[in-house]
Amino acid sequence: KYRKRLRTTHRQERLNEEIRRRERVIRIFPNADSALRRVGALLAEHHEAWAGRHDLDRDEFHEWLAARHPAPPLDNVVSLS
Repeated sequence: KYRKRLRTTHRQERLNEEIRRRERVIRIFPNADSALRRVGALLAEHHEAWAGRHDLDRDEFHEWLAARHPAPPLDNVVSLS
């Protein structure tokens, strides 16, 4: 369930395509600072959209991970002090 969802995401590629698309709309920027501000605004917009959204329930994910990879027994633990 989680492996497939983590493996098949392409958010970075979609974000790069969105930056390129908006760059094509504007066509030319007066200087590098204006281009940087535009990309920064786009990244801030995407951050706000994703800040409240969680694809995975973290507690459920940790339970799934613990069931898949159980912790080794602590019978042979020795103190180093």
